[in-house]
Amino acid sequence: MSGKQLLMVTGDFTEDYETMVPFQALQAVGHEVHAVCPEKEAGETVKTAIHDFRGDQTYLETRGHDFELTATLDEVDPADYDGLVVPGGRAPEYLRTYDEVIETVQHFFDAEKPVATLCHGPQLLAAAGVLDGYELTSYPAVRPECEAAGCTWVDEVTTDGNLVTAQAWPDHAEWISQFLDVLGTTVEHGDPVAADD
Repeated sequence: MSGKQLLMVTGDFTEDYETMVPFQALQAVGHEVHAVCPEKEAGETVKTAIHDFRGDQTYLETRGHDFELTATLDEVDPADYDGLVVPGGRAPEYLRTYDEVIETVQHFFDAEKPVATLCHGPQLLAAAGVLDGYELTSYPAVRPECEAAGCTWVDEVTTDGNLVTAQAWPDHAEWISQFLDVLGTTVEHGDPVAADD
């Protein structure tokens, strides 16, 4: 397998698991992931938020980690990347106000490159005007924005063409697996062997 170059667009109070888990999992299978945020440079950090589901009508939010950015948005060219990852959390709400972020998202759809997003991430895609005609999912409270952007909303992890979507971090295993399929990634492994064998 030849590793791909992937771009992750994130920002302050991005959802912790939805940022750190795909960032590490995609690297673990050989892809290079550049995480960027407008107005921040490689080596700087964004604050994360942990969204937990405890039976309330919506999620509970607590402070997460400091996530280190690995590239600078102003210095990257979306044309150099094979795919895009947009985590959820509160970051998409403000990231959609940056023209350079909107233009970056539009590039991946214009070029029909793989895109993975979940939870509140589709807010950014809706603002970029790229969702018309897609079938997708999101955090349920974001459903009205998705439908207003011209999508058909469904209640499960979904792949539609180049777009892979999920509702939240509990969907990681299936969401990342479907994104790897769209990327054309195959993971070779044998049967597990105990350490003392």
